[in-house]
Amino acid sequence: MEFEEFPKMARLTRRVIITEKLDGTNAQIFIRRLPGHEAIPTDTPIIAAHGDLLLYAGSRTKWITPEDDKYGFARWVKEHAEQLSELGEGRHFGEWWGAGIQRRYGLQEKRFSLFNVQRWGDESCRPPCCHVVPVLYDGMFATAMAQDCIDNLAANGSVAAPGFYDPEGIVVFHTAANAGFKKTIKKDEVPKALADKGIA
Repeated sequence: MEFEEFPKMARLTRRVIITEKLDGTNAQIFIRRLPGHEAIPTDTPIIAAHGDLLLYAGSRTKWITPEDDKYGFARWVKEHAEQLSELGEGRHFGEWWGAGIQRRYGLQEKRFSLFNVQRWGDESCRPPCCHVVPVLYDGMFATAMAQDCIDNLAANGSVAAPGFYDPEGIVVFHTAANAGFKKTIKKDEVPKALADKGIA
């Protein structure tokens, strides 16, 4: 029988990055390079190709296409394939939000905001069609700081969409644990499935 050791635990008092939690729909862009002279893979629907890069679009739970879309995200990926190819190979997760999606944020357009603020926080390093979730705090973990971020959003409104006064909450990314935790301004103690149904 194979021995399995107890996993190491990260120390709580380490660097965290607190960002605004946007209320849209989770999305991803997956980019891979077509190797050599191989045939184009057909196991997953390709949204677009730019040079030797293949671009795919996904929702939180499945691959999507312009014909089987989620709020127009796959169509947007296809239309912006040249710019998006600058993201490079890999999976690029973010929130697709704005007009016609969840809270709408008073926007007339939809936006894609990348989650990886450490990589894409510098505007000059990311494609012009992409945004990034706003950083509210970057420093050592403290419960009080997380609550301060919640209180500031509740009092002053969204940082991502200034002038919108019903933001959702925060995401606390613990760098040592490589894990994220969310906290909402309203009904944080209620499971999401019940909150969505207006229960409790």
